[in-house]
Amino acid sequence: MKSINLTRRTEIGANSYYLEMGGQRLVLDSGMHPKFEGEEALPNLNALGGRRLDAIIISHSHQDHIGTLPVLMRRQPQARVFMTEPTAEIGSTLLHNSVNVMTRQREDHGTTLYPLFTHRETDRISERWQSCALRQTYTLSGERVPANAGETTFEFFDAGHVLGSTGVLLRAEGRTVFYTGDVNFDDQTIARAAVFPEEKIDILIMECTRGDTPVPPTWSRAGEEKRLILAVENAFTRGGCVLIPVFALGKTQEVLAMLYKLRREKTLDFPIYIGGLSSKISEIYDRRAQMGRRQLLRLRLLDELRPFVLNSETIHDAGTRAGRVYALSSGMMTPKTLSNIFAQRIVDQPRHSIFFVGYADPESPAGILRNALPNEQVTIDPEEAPQRVRCHIDQFQFSAHASRESLIAFAERLAPEKILLAHGDPPAVEWMRARLALDLPKSEVIVPTPGMEIEL
Repeated sequence: MKSINLTRRTEIGANSYYLEMGGQRLVLDSGMHPKFEGEEALPNLNALGGRRLDAIIISHSHQDHIGTLPVLMRRQPQARVFMTEPTAEIGSTLLHNSVNVMTRQREDHGTTLYPLFTHRETDRISERWQSCALRQTYTLSGERVPANAGETTFEFFDAGHVLGSTGVLLRAEGRTVFYTGDVNFDDQTIARAAVFPEEKIDILIMECTRGDTPVPPTWSRAGEEKRLILAVENAFTRGGCVLIPVFALGKTQEVLAMLYKLRREKTLDFPIYIGGLSSKISEIYDRRAQMGRRQLLRLRLLDELRPFVLNSETIHDAGTRAGRVYALSSGMMTPKTLSNIFAQRIVDQPRHSIFFVGYADPESPAGILRNALPNEQVTIDPEEAPQRVRCHIDQFQFSAHASRESLIAFAERLAPEKILLAHGDPPAVEWMRARLALDLPKSEVIVPTPGMEIEL
């Protein structure tokens, strides 16, 4: 059994992991790095050498997990590709959007490698994806078999992160590997907490996103929602509007569901603006409102909230109108995205507010702004002049990722022989490594060196 971390660095980037087990070869996820362009945005696929893959398994459809799947499939045309049905539907939408983004980047910046793939290629490869149900055992050729079939098999478990997200249990020659993907062990507003295996696991590949952030002892989701309500009310009282930078997948729908609860409880009622991609993903959530494991089963977000939809053209005409919430992507506030464009209009205006509700890379515009001091000069778009931070900034803990405490507890329940730490910035990974080494002295805790083959 062998493994290679294809993510180029120890970080949250172009997540991708090679495994060789039971005489078969597979890759878990094929992400695109949000901060880099061209070849640097890809996983290190050269580390595969001449290996021919039998399968590619996608845990969920966030760009940092599915964003370069067309490139990997082009290089490995014989590999079967597996994911859940919601991941396939959302993934196709996001990959088509990625083509549009890369095409604009080529036109604006002359990035000659872009687009890395085309709309036609995306349509063609998506026809080859096989949708798999949760809690069913499949071979790497796509057949459903009993769990003890004796072949190399995989099984999806609900990861509670976003619609369609999974952890992946792999079995081969009497050994088991479990890959958490991105996981949340707590209920969200729509997504329900993960349901992961509790059986004997030999090797655990675990995310570490929040490894350097402890959960405050007084934190509760209900308390955080009340704090958000009060903050929105205060912003409106000042005669301002509220910008909430969100990911189009997952965080948009969770924020909309929270705002729906405010309306339902007659706490607040106000106009809401979202982006075009967020609207497309919300349509998928709404079509699946009564399917699978979720809360607010009958809630159709677009029907109930009727948000106004902005795009790359209409954002330039959208004013900063008081008494409104703008839940705009991207969550990292990448330059030229809706949230970044809108933030530039309000960041130096004291009456307005920007609320952060999830993870933001410290080096991203969202991370820079979130950590800025009042009146500090910040640059959130390198092509624009610096601005002073005069708006009201606040942060709320509604992460879609598991707390480090719940990740440690999960690992301790499984007590695997080996733990591979992934999907985390160096401080987060190091905290998790040190804590697990202390709590599980019989388990070997490994931080895989990117690009290096590990004999498991």
